[in-house]
This record gives sequence, C-alpha cells and structure tokens, in this order.
Amino acid sequence: MNNIPKPNEPLVTHIFTADPSAHVFEGKIYIYPSHDLDHDGPDNDNGDQYAMEDYHVLSMDNMDSPVVDHGEALHLRDIPWASQQLWAPDAVFKNNTYYLFFPARDHDGIFRIGVATSASPSGPFKPEPHYIEGSYSIDPAVFMDEDGQAYMYFGGLWGGQLEKWQSGSFKQDAAGPDPGAPALGPRAARLSDDMLSLQEEPVEISIVDEDGSPILAGDEDRRYFEGPWLHKYKGWYYLSYSTGTTHKLVYAVSRNPLGPYTFKGTILKPVIGWTTHHSIVEFNGKWYLFYHDCSLSEGVNHKRCVKFTELHYNEDGTIRTIDPYPSKE
Repeated sequence: MNNIPKPNEPLVTHIFTADPSAHVFEGKIYIYPSHDLDHDGPDNDNGDQYAMEDYHVLSMDNMDSPVVDHGEALHLRDIPWASQQLWAPDAVFKNNTYYLFFPARDHDGIFRIGVATSASPSGPFKPEPHYIEGSYSIDPAVFMDEDGQAYMYFGGLWGGQLEKWQSGSFKQDAAGPDPGAPALGPRAARLSDDMLSLQEEPVEISIVDEDGSPILAGDEDRRYFEGPWLHKYKGWYYLSYSTGTTHKLVYAVSRNPLGPYTFKGTILKPVIGWTTHHSIVEFNGKWYLFYHDCSLSEGVNHKRCVKFTELHYNEDGTIRTIDPYPSKE
C-alpha cells in the first residue's frame, strides 16, 4: 500500500508501472498497468528494453485514498501461447466476468492479443489457452458502448509490429508508409458476446484533419503511433493515442465508434521518457487522465511510473491541454 497519491505524482513507488488502463468497477477505481522490470538488456526500437513478465492490479477507493497493490494477477509462465513481453493491458466487465486483454509475443515472436478472466476486478486472472484468433500487434483497449457492444482497439508501430501487417498477413521486412502517404491507423473490431473472440476481421480506423484529408505519416505531431484509448462524452467518441516520436497524447472525435475520426488537438505535453500511454475515465462526476513518465527512475525508459491528473473539457467539447509538470508557484 502506498501513501495517498497526489496529482502528477507516482501512484506507487515500490514497483515500476506503466501504460495504465483505469476503470470504475464496484464503485472504485481499478488501474491495470504493465509492470516494468529493472534489467540490463538492450534498448532499441524493437522494444526489447520492455521485458515485462506479469501484471499487478492497483485500486483506489477514491481519488484521495491510498493505492492498494493487489499483487500478481497474471504471469507469463501461465500463458501457454506466449513467449515474452506482457505489454500494455486493458480490462472490461461483462457477463458477470472481468476480462483482462493483453498483448504478448507468441512462440514465433509475433505479437498477438490474449484474454484472461476472473470473478474479481483484482484477479487473479486465468488466461485462455490460445490468443484471440485474428488478433495482432499491441495495446488492446476495450470500449463498452451504451448498447452493450464491446469494441477492441489496438495497434502500435515499430516494436508493436503494426506496419508489418499492412498486407493482411505478417511481413517481417515491411516498412511503414512514406511520409507523404496516409499514416497507419489503429485497428478495431467488435468483440463477440462471449468477449473471447472477434465478430469480424479488424478494420483500420481513419484519422483525418478538419478538411477531411488523411493525417499523413510524416505528420508526427498528429499521426497515430500507439496506445489507443476510446471514451465517450456528450454523444461523441473520443479516440486518443500517442504520437510516439513527438511524445504527445492527442485526440480525434467521431459520431461513430469505427470512425472516421477528426483530429482535434493535444491532451498531454511530452513527459520525461520516450513512451506515452494513457487512459481517460470519469469518476464521481469528474474526468481523469492516467498516464506515465520516467520521473521515478530519472529518465530510464523501461522504469516508468503511473500518475493521474484531472482532465477538463471546454464548452465546445474540446479537451484542455495538460502540462504534466505544472508550476508549483
């Protein structure tokens, strides 16, 4: 158990955490982060520095209460199809069951997305013996719409291998689009009622500018890189994501969960460290952004810490840009 957290300060300091997916379950905030390990392995665009092996679930009774670490909820050794790298997960509740969605490399080194189940939001979670058929890449985010239909959004470039799937099958030597071509978008698919399979082949989400033109691959301030998240506010679907190389969290909006999405702006300015991965959740009438940086390790990319801060909307529904390091004056 940690001290009572403060906005823009690490939620926990006894382990390194990243990629927080926050949800309200049973009247509390539950956070599903990845668990960074301290190691001396290589640091490269393939993501080998992120050698995570298990998941811990964190919870808070409210935003002013201590954070509880519920311990190991799932470990790599218990997942028959997975070989390494349990990266950013997400969770959802349906069918009186909690489902944990997670990426990992299969035994051929290809990232797939698996699912595990529990009767409790804190786990432990029991993995399905096989990954979700038709799944690939990383960063699953599951959105439950008001009609009870669940959608899974996923995909990440470089270490996440998304560019290798442009042809519909895995091509090891595939490169990303040219800078003047439309950027790759995240993938999305409806989940089946049992939450263990896809209803359909995943589709690419289109992200466009205010004129309806596709965001280009060379537009690194706005183009999709990884870490999709979907939430809904006043009838609009908000797709937020990381730009990767420019280290921003940005967002686009649509009236349809499968898009197209119109780019709107920046949610979070760059943080200490390379990666940016987040979630957005409403709790007790306020909205919160959960994110991570590397401040706890003074900038070591694979030793991150989860934080939160309040998120505000303008009257027109746009999101106010957040400074992760506000002046203390």
